[in-house]
Amino acid sequence: MSLTEMTLADNNLRPAPDAEFVTIADYVMQPLHASPLAESTAIECLMDALACAFMALKHPACTRLIGPVIPDTMVPNGARVPGTNFIMDPISAAFSIGTLIRWLDFNDTWLAAEWGHPSDNLGAILAVSDYISRQHPEKPLLMQDVLTAMIKAYEIQGILALENSLNRVGLDHVAYVKAASAAVIMPMLGGNRDDIITVLSHSWVDGQSLRTYRHAPNTGSRKSWAAGDATRRATQLAWMVHLGEGGLPSALTANTWGFYAVSFRGERFKVTRPYGCYVMENILFKISYPAEFHAQTAVECAIRLHPAVKHRLSDISRIELTTHASAIRIISKTGVLHNPADRDHCLQYMAAVALIFGSLTADSYENNFSEDPRIDLLREKMTVIEDPAFSRDYLDPEKRSIANAIQITFRDGSVTERLQIDYPLGHKRRREEGRALLHKKFDEALASVFSPDETAKIQSLFKDPEQLKKMPVNLFMDHFCRQGESTC
Repeated sequence: MSLTEMTLADNNLRPAPDAEFVTIADYVMQPLHASPLAESTAIECLMDALACAFMALKHPACTRLIGPVIPDTMVPNGARVPGTNFIMDPISAAFSIGTLIRWLDFNDTWLAAEWGHPSDNLGAILAVSDYISRQHPEKPLLMQDVLTAMIKAYEIQGILALENSLNRVGLDHVAYVKAASAAVIMPMLGGNRDDIITVLSHSWVDGQSLRTYRHAPNTGSRKSWAAGDATRRATQLAWMVHLGEGGLPSALTANTWGFYAVSFRGERFKVTRPYGCYVMENILFKISYPAEFHAQTAVECAIRLHPAVKHRLSDISRIELTTHASAIRIISKTGVLHNPADRDHCLQYMAAVALIFGSLTADSYENNFSEDPRIDLLREKMTVIEDPAFSRDYLDPEKRSIANAIQITFRDGSVTERLQIDYPLGHKRRREEGRALLHKKFDEALASVFSPDETAKIQSLFKDPEQLKKMPVNLFMDHFCRQGESTC
């Protein structure tokens, strides 16, 4: 054999799997020693995600997207979609559940070099665990399995996000959702360590979503179903590996053709802390406002200032909104806002609404609401500036603040106080303050969909965490069915 032939033969050897895949696969397969804080927070994240899904059911733009592709078709022993009567294959159910949870931009959040919403992973986790439990009622998965999968999925997505910014290369954070979901549902389908490595390779070989739909001038409702799409794809890839599909071991690192070379400027992912339960312990809840998380403290500032300005709106000459670099990069917008998706990612719009009305709800983004001329008048008077200290504290792992400050100047030269809030209500540092409101959010969402008796039964599930953990997933999901309704 010639040297050229020998070189070609060597190049055709299958490489060892990328170390990034191996580390994640080892983490998923090992027993999880979760802290009590992580376990209790996972239950609250489950409650919160379900609440977000139930609230989304009142929005036709969302409900038209969920359900089977062919109307009125059901899958025997299929996965349930909470709040509906849909019984579907797990791939389709993952999309519907993930889309409902994400639609209102009200579910939990993780902020780092990359931003994201780890409860997005519940689309795949609930769909697959419910389906498997119905296929094997003699040995169903338990809610403890769901909580463990949640902690691990949150951790994978969140740890990757700490140092690795997809948005800097124009890609959307749902790529991390797809990878995390695929990894944690693979064992539910009977997969082993090698199968997890395989499904991770496929998740990164996929073309990843561009962030186009999150930024002007193309902001649109796709951002509200992008996570559902990621969980659907994760479930589909895991199913294909379950059926025997082989992997691509150097999907990240392959010269010329790997993800790093093609999509990540030749850089490798940096993982700066071991996988454990750090992300679940430090997750951020959106409790008070359905607003992009970088704006949460700005909205709270504006609501607190509302009493001082509500009768002087026409006298305002300047609004100075001090924020951090990530907020400026993502949600600072001037000019025309074209739709609700555009408005709920506009820092100035959210602050203006809160100043005028003293509140901010999902309806605040709708077209008829946005026609109030006072909103755009206030937006035009806003100056957004970065405080470098805010930006540093945002990335500080010991602080992870999401600070905003607002001060208003009137035509006569008088000013309001400069109101600054460093940590939003759903932050770990304000967890106790927000817990009662988080439960209220869940209870009100339940009452909007279920009868008082049904609501009481569902509430009782969460009052005894140890019993909840022992409950079969299919029996848990049965509590959220809407029997006898043709649509949600």
